Amino acid sequence: HAFNILDARGAVSTTERARAFGRMRGLSREVAQLWRERRAELGHPLGVYQPPPPAIMPAAPPEIDVVSTLLFEIGTEELPSAEVTRGAERVRQAIVDKLAATRLSHSEVRTYATPRRIVTIVESVAPREPDAERTVRGPRAGAAFDATGNPTKAATGFAAGQRVDVTDLVRVDVQGVEHVAVIRTDAGRGAADVLSGLLGQVVAELRADKNMRWSDPALSFTRPVRWLLALLDDVEVPIAVSSLSGGRTTRVHRTALAPTVEVPSARGYLEFLAGHGIVVDADERRTQIVALARQLVAGVGGTVDVVRESALLDEVANLVEWPTPILGSFAQRYLELPPEILTTVMRKHQRYLPVRDAAGALMPYFLMVANGSCDPDVVRAGNEDVLSARYEDAAFFWRADLRTPPETMKSGLDKLAFEERLGSMADRADRIAGIALALADGVTLTDDERTTLARAAALAKFDLGSQMVVELTSLAGTMAREYAVRAGESAEVAAALYDMEQPRTAGDELPATVPGALLALADRLDLLAGLFAVGASPTGSSDPFGLRRAALGAVAILRAVPALRHVTLTHGLAAAAGQLRSRDVEVPDTALADAQEFAVRRYEQQLIDAGHDHHFVTAVLPLADAPAVADETLAELTRRAGQTAFADLVAALQRVRRIVPADAVAGSHQDKLVEPVERALVDAVGKVTATAPNTLAGFADVAIALVEPIKAFFDGVLVMADDPEVRAGRLGLLAAIRDLADGILDWAALGTALARS
Repeated sequence: HAFNILDARGAVSTTERARAFGRMRGLSREVAQLWRERRAELGHPLGVYQPPPPAIMPAAPPEIDVVSTLLFEIGTEELPSAEVTRGAERVRQAIVDKLAATRLSHSEVRTYATPRRIVTIVESVAPREPDAERTVRGPRAGAAFDATGNPTKAATGFAAGQRVDVTDLVRVDVQGVEHVAVIRTDAGRGAADVLSGLLGQVVAELRADKNMRWSDPALSFTRPVRWLLALLDDVEVPIAVSSLSGGRTTRVHRTALAPTVEVPSARGYLEFLAGHGIVVDADERRTQIVALARQLVAGVGGTVDVVRESALLDEVANLVEWPTPILGSFAQRYLELPPEILTTVMRKHQRYLPVRDAAGALMPYFLMVANGSCDPDVVRAGNEDVLSARYEDAAFFWRADLRTPPETMKSGLDKLAFEERLGSMADRADRIAGIALALADGVTLTDDERTTLARAAALAKFDLGSQMVVELTSLAGTMAREYAVRAGESAEVAAALYDMEQPRTAGDELPATVPGALLALADRLDLLAGLFAVGASPTGSSDPFGLRRAALGAVAILRAVPALRHVTLTHGLAAAAGQLRSRDVEVPDTALADAQEFAVRRYEQQLIDAGHDHHFVTAVLPLADAPAVADETLAELTRRAGQTAFADLVAALQRVRRIVPADAVAGSHQDKLVEPVERALVDAVGKVTATAPNTLAGFADVAIALVEPIKAFFDGVLVMADDPEVRAGRLGLLAAIRDLADGILDWAALGTALARS
């Protein structure tokens, strides 16, 4: 709260803000600890918190003798939209895994979720587990009975331990050896008995990405769990978790006349909730929102771009249980503002859907989605007032910023802290400009592109000093483009300043211009090098400075922009380190190595997530310093993987690499190679060396000529000859082949992949 009161936007960057929040949390924790200690000193004048008593489990679960439908509902306080979908999947997977550990047969496990509930339905659950026979092995038969067939102490002792008569022992064969054993029958449990403990474990173990604790000390989830509902048809399944116990009641809308209702049966539960206005299926909620929205906007001649607004629709569908779309409007004069400002306010602040005409231009309307039955006129009027107030603020910022030249805005970056050990945002902008210009020396640019880059670099990040971006930080880059054009900068410079901020998230648009791509890459390299240098690398799931996003952005740019094909992460990070060191920031070489490895691991995960064979991915990782080159190699490798000739080449190279010591020197003692198979291989290596390019496609086409000479060489001579000079010559020849193939890919990983296939 203290930090929010200070309203430090425009005074510190998001990077420094994360540190400020961390300090604030630490201070809050210390205050709470002191308050607790002081209360203890005073004898707890406000009382001592007593956790709720644990729930009591019924003595015996009910018996069920027919196939039944299972209904299990976890009721919560309003979940964050992202956790609605993730929570449903976590519950589904937990129930599937735990049922798999039982003998209870069942049909498909289906889960649904709304902001207030996670519902699991299994249409068919067997009434009980089948009985199962279990063999308990004892001593060998030869040790269990003497020569006359009488049981020995080993047999009687085993029988006594199993509480059976020795005559009940049977003989079983275990891998060709006869043992005595006891056949036991494990009686199957009833469905309610199995599910009672199983569902309780699901609730107790339920976790989210970020968890909280409340009055139930044994429970932890993203929001408090308030009720549990478990039925097999119309029979209650007893559940007790901490202070919560299961029942047959659920909660509907808070404003309903009866907010708590009794559920008659598990069958038809979705229809039962629909009768109370609750749509449990998120896909169905989304479909309803789209259909009703289209009906409403059609009345004003508009449309909703479902594809462009897909992420917002998913979010809104997970914010409501009973979607009620309402059409609102705003004053026509606000359309004079850039559309990105209007849509950002709608999406980010209000979760409204923009309305567009047939040509895609914004109309003075918006689509909100209320939760439940309401008076649409009252809701519309309130939301229109809120949106108009926000647009009035935006219009004020827009007009004020237009009166401020870009250079003046950029001068304000001196007052905007980036990270206390890395200087201000002005320092960061200067470093980005230096990195981009250094990288440009290794890239083919036209004179116009160099002029554009120089000017855009001089203005880098200037819009962070604008009132609009201080208020709406997600418009960084967008406002740079708008303000630059209106200040008389060229369209190319404006485009480069916009591209500098791309991509913002995974899957976002990438820079469309080479100068913009250089600035965007420099931005992310400065972030990685600087924060790794000061020890602010991500730990576990914590990444307050967005370094994973920065690494993914850098890799995506290097993969997508052909002009940057040969720019490597190592070279880029070295350029970033040079800018930092020139400003007296210590950058250990280990920090750069860690940053490079961090980015490569993000690239590796991208390839695996895209479905590539992980052995092939491992094979191209040595090239990942230049991701575009690694991409091309992976594509070529995938194309050739099924070719016999290529497999023979890989096998031949593997054979060579296995026998050559790491310290073998290529080409040594070649004059000692006089055998015909030796000379044939020397000639083949010479021809390949003279013509082989450093790409997989080119190398494989040329190096295929080595396969037969290598086979003949190994068949015709003993590599480890007694004569040390002959041995050195043969190893030197093989070392030349090894070195020739180095840098193409990881042949050992590839050999493993092809052998497996």
